[in-house]
This record gives sequence, C-alpha cells and structure tokens, in this order.
Amino acid sequence: MDEDIAARLARIGVEIPAAAAPAANYLPYVLHNGLLFISGQLPMAKGSLTCRGIVGESVTIDQAREAARICAINILAQAKAALDGDLERIARIVRITGYVASTPGFTEQHIVMNAASDLLADALGERGRHARAAVGMAALPLGAAVEVDAIIAVA
Repeated sequence: MDEDIAARLARIGVEIPAAAAPAANYLPYVLHNGLLFISGQLPMAKGSLTCRGIVGESVTIDQAREAARICAINILAQAKAALDGDLERIARIVRITGYVASTPGFTEQHIVMNAASDLLADALGERGRHARAAVGMAALPLGAAVEVDAIIAVA
C-alpha cells in the first residue's frame, strides 16, 4: 500500500501550519465541483513573510527556492483547512502557478518553482505531480519574492 500523506510529511520533516487568514476581501480557497482552488500563498511562516525582494537583485535563487517551498507548504495548509483536516481527500494537484518577483533579465523562474513542485511530489507522491506555470513579475504583494496558487482535484 502507498505511504499516506501524514507519513510522507513526517518522513520529509514537514509540519503543516494552521492556514493563514485572507488579508483582504477574498477567500483563501473555493471548493467547487470537485476542484479546490487555493488562492495565492506567500512564503509566510509563523506569521512573518520569510522572503522579500526581487530575485536576481536582492534575493538569491536558493532563497527564492526556499520561499517557493514554504508557499507549497502553505498550499497544503489551506487544503487541509478546506478538507476538514483530511489531506487524504486530495486526488491530485492539477496545476500550480508560481509568480516570481524578478529582474527583467532573470530567466530561471522554473528553477525557483521546482522547489514547490518537489515539495508537493514528495508530500503527495504521484498525486502531487502536476501541470505548472512559472511567471516572472515586477512585484508581488507585501514585497514577497514568490507567490504560488493551486488547483487541486478532491474526492
């Protein structure tokens, strides 16, 4: 039998935090017709933004990769809240979109986003493999270096 999500998370040393409340007039997630849409998640940990700035300027690729990983953990936190604590209801991560605040000449947004993709695949196994877009942005909310949203199929 496949390893369950809780065991995978424990094995990779990831603890899912409480889901962050929305900072404005939007919902953190919407569950509709078997799809869970997770609003963009910033690299927030323990109530603080962990990575501010522009990749290729004041933020290194390694710092941005860690930020993307934290965003993916926060996606799982929102999914856990939406699914009444039961991450096993995740049938598949359908797609994630990663937004990377980066300089005009920076072209490695995909390298940054690999950290989010890796976290989801490590945590969910085959269910965590997904379609993806990685997009460079001039700026993101609160000066964050990375933001990630998700579409998840649920049972």
